[in-house]
Amino acid sequence: MSARGGRLTVGVDVGTTSVKAVVVDADGTVLARARVPHPILTPEADSLEHDARRSWHQVPRRAFAAVTAEVSRPIAGVAVSAMVPSLTAVDRRGVPIIPGLLYGDVRGREGLDGDGQASPGLMPDAEGFLRWAIAEAPGAAGYWPAQAVATHALSGVPAVDSATTGSFGALYTGGHWNRSVLDRFGVSEAQLPVVVPMCQAGGTLPGGDTVFTGGSIDALCDQLVSGASEPGDVLAIFGATLVTWIVTDRWVEAPGLFTVPHTVPDRVLIGGPSNAGALFVDWARRLLRLSRQPRPPAGVVQPAPFAEDDGPAEALRRGDPRRVPVWLPYLRGERSPFNDPLLRASVHGLDITQDSSAIERAAYEASGFVIRRLLDRAGVAARRVVASGGGARVGPWMAGVADATGLPVDCVAVPDGAALGAAFVARLAAGLEGSLADAGRWARTGRRIEPDPVWVGPATERYRRFTELGPGT
Repeated sequence: MSARGGRLTVGVDVGTTSVKAVVVDADGTVLARARVPHPILTPEADSLEHDARRSWHQVPRRAFAAVTAEVSRPIAGVAVSAMVPSLTAVDRRGVPIIPGLLYGDVRGREGLDGDGQASPGLMPDAEGFLRWAIAEAPGAAGYWPAQAVATHALSGVPAVDSATTGSFGALYTGGHWNRSVLDRFGVSEAQLPVVVPMCQAGGTLPGGDTVFTGGSIDALCDQLVSGASEPGDVLAIFGATLVTWIVTDRWVEAPGLFTVPHTVPDRVLIGGPSNAGALFVDWARRLLRLSRQPRPPAGVVQPAPFAEDDGPAEALRRGDPRRVPVWLPYLRGERSPFNDPLLRASVHGLDITQDSSAIERAAYEASGFVIRRLLDRAGVAARRVVASGGGARVGPWMAGVADATGLPVDCVAVPDGAALGAAFVARLAAGLEGSLADAGRWARTGRRIEPDPVWVGPATERYRRFTELGPGT
């Protein structure tokens, strides 16, 4: 390997509940990591926002500085990933001057029909977000998503990559900004991010030769290094949002699901995002622990820290497998496959014999039921779940998913998959790698959790009830 081939790269992921950063060597070994939590703001039930100045601008710089201070070897490149869609307005220094809106916020529901259903497309929020930002900060120097804000904070360039433009809806089509739509909003291309082809360099950081590239999509970066590449693999990213991608070797389409090419040749992904991730599970766990935890200020969602459970398999399940209620996990509506922001959560089958562990288990199973429903709708035979994201550290949650799906769950060794994948993208931008498909060599499994036959039968009966109670019956 050349001397340059051995240089390090940094991935920075701006997540819903925290910013993660990692320094990684050529073999995919994480040499330094940082995680800085930040609150989610929910001024109304249908709102979801960040303090963008803090979460998108200040904290990524702090996380980058923290991890690079831990290594003495040169940094060849850096890449940012973040959730989509998002948007804020910035001043001439690139500092946000209004909150940053996140996926599903009611202020992005431009083009909803009379029934409140989202308009077609994976990311229907972009135009609504821009209209809101212009109204809040008319004539702002820029209107940028989280990727552009964080990349600008590191490099001075508000760069996003070509993959992220898929979250811009009609604002960006055919490889360029849509001039007619921009004219309708009264904004210019100069107020919008710079688009850099995915995995290509956008320049170097000030005062050095560290290459940066455009900020990318967190779920895409996670998928690159997950190892979910064989037909029947189910990549489940247990972040604030639960993102599920089912791997097939043929093009499959199903109502309410999204089909996209895999980064590995001859592979296809079908699935989509769901609200049954950590935002839901954290909320349920906080309800059960309310007497032992201080309440956050009104409108602030502070993630409840998960305890990593690396104990024996028998410690992952508690109580009677027959005495568990059924959660419908729609705190903020549901995305795939229903794309209905008006759905709401409910619990069914509660009785006096159940305790808090049964209700918590029901929340974990709800994530598994969402995955199982996507599998049923896609009609793809699954062989395992590959679990990434912060939730993959939580043994009882993964056990609930294994039992609810009847599939073994392989938890990745580095749950901060979006930051890890961004570090690989940075290697490509720095000319240290030749193909996205090579990212698979960084994939490592930390532990496998098998479904427990004692729990699978009752969970299957609850899944039947879950589908009967839910929409789309």
